[in-house]
Amino acid sequence: MLKILIPTDGSEQALLAVDHALALVNNGLKARFVVANVQDTATLYEMVVAHDPNVLQAVNEGAGRDLMAPAVALLEAAGQAVDQEVATGDAAQMLVDISERHGCDAIMLSARGMGSLRASVMGSVSHELLQRSPVPVTVVKAQEAAEAIEEADEDSEGGEGGEGGEAGR
Repeated sequence: MLKILIPTDGSEQALLAVDHALALVNNGLKARFVVANVQDTATLYEMVVAHDPNVLQAVNEGAGRDLMAPAVALLEAAGQAVDQEVATGDAAQMLVDISERHGCDAIMLSARGMGSLRASVMGSVSHELLQRSPVPVTVVKAQEAAEAIEEADEDSEGGEGGEGGEAGR
């Protein structure tokens, strides 16, 4: 059984990786999932206002759990085992650390769809993970996710197409 890390920022786009993972599960993949969110480190202003690092940590933890909730709910509704982790720091490095700590066999995340120039200027978590990760990384694009979900629906409905179109969403 594979253990797959799915990073999420709470966006609809990030849920494409969950949809893709569930499509694979519907086609027979046996997997457990770790859903993760990485919060930015506190700014100087936040540190001055909060005065207490424990308060900042609690705020980050709460925000991260809220952002992970839709992905966790989809996986759990499909009967999948899910672990959760919130980290703070550099997103790519923290995700590599989380994948190693949980013994993940793969990382699956969605792409924002940035062009290569914009990604190189701004940096891209998916690009950094492709470079740093010791395990395979699957980057799910919107069109690929839609096609995989459509195929899974057709397979589960005997080739007649299925309802929903988004793995139960």
